[in-house]
Amino acid sequence: MTDPNTIFDIKTEQAFDQKALEVFKFQFENNRVYRSFCDLLYKTPSDVHTTKDIPFLPIQFFKSHPVLSSKKPIETTFTSSGTTGSSISKHHVTDLKMYEQSFSLGFKQFYGNIKDYVVLALLPSYLEREDSSLIYMVDALIKQSNHPESGFYLNNLSELKETLVRLDSREKKVLLIGVSFGLLDLVERYQFNLKNTVVMETGGMKGRRKELIREELHQILKSGFGVATIHSEYGMTELLSQAYSKGNGIFNCPNWMRVLSRDTEDPLSIQKTGKTGGLNIIDLANINSCSFIATQDLGRIHADGSFEIIGRFDHSDIRGCNLMVL
Repeated sequence: MTDPNTIFDIKTEQAFDQKALEVFKFQFENNRVYRSFCDLLYKTPSDVHTTKDIPFLPIQFFKSHPVLSSKKPIETTFTSSGTTGSSISKHHVTDLKMYEQSFSLGFKQFYGNIKDYVVLALLPSYLEREDSSLIYMVDALIKQSNHPESGFYLNNLSELKETLVRLDSREKKVLLIGVSFGLLDLVERYQFNLKNTVVMETGGMKGRRKELIREELHQILKSGFGVATIHSEYGMTELLSQAYSKGNGIFNCPNWMRVLSRDTEDPLSIQKTGKTGGLNIIDLANINSCSFIATQDLGRIHADGSFEIIGRFDHSDIRGCNLMVL
């Protein structure tokens, strides 16, 4: 395997495809869990000629197996929130620098220099537990912003409101990143008319509120914050890269990440663009774990490679998971 950092130099689709095939071969040879999964499908590197031929590991494996392609010591383990009594995903990370490069360069690709922003984070459900990859990322972005007023807010909504109004009136560029229920709590208590603030939701009611469809959630937030669009971040415990939406729930990936759609009836079959299906993610930053993951999200891919999230699979709808007995 060549230098993993070269994934961040990818500029073309051809370069992405070439690197993805290289990463597949590396993970087939070095990831015991992924190799066993590929063996069950009778897929070897000699059978894989395009990215659509690559097997995608069901994301549930992160709940039951250590998914590793590296023999280096584990530097940290990120975990999913999980409902009470449910098993949680564990993502063992052997190279935190890869994660830091991925989220720093990914943010820069879509939003420019982080030092131009004051970063305000309203992520109470994540702050209340350790080992959140989202908290790790946002904490690093806060530090990189190097602004004294950047920081996390837990239940001190009145202080957050005053900070937001003060910074916005001083024409400071602000990134307010928050979990959906936290942002709803804020606009239910206060009304804003923000001119210089990017409001970014990270999804999820985390059991605190009734789930809303995206259009309804964004309409409430747009009205409450006085902004034209609501931005969104799409990431997960099992990934080391994020996609971003600058409005209307249409997400774009950084150059080293791609999202494909699989047939809901035939999980090994990649669909054409425009059809709703299960989302498969190629995250080349995940070189030391698994870069090819079949998620439980339902979505639609557009011709330009952007995508939208439609919902999630019911557990009973996940087909093809008799392979989970590895």
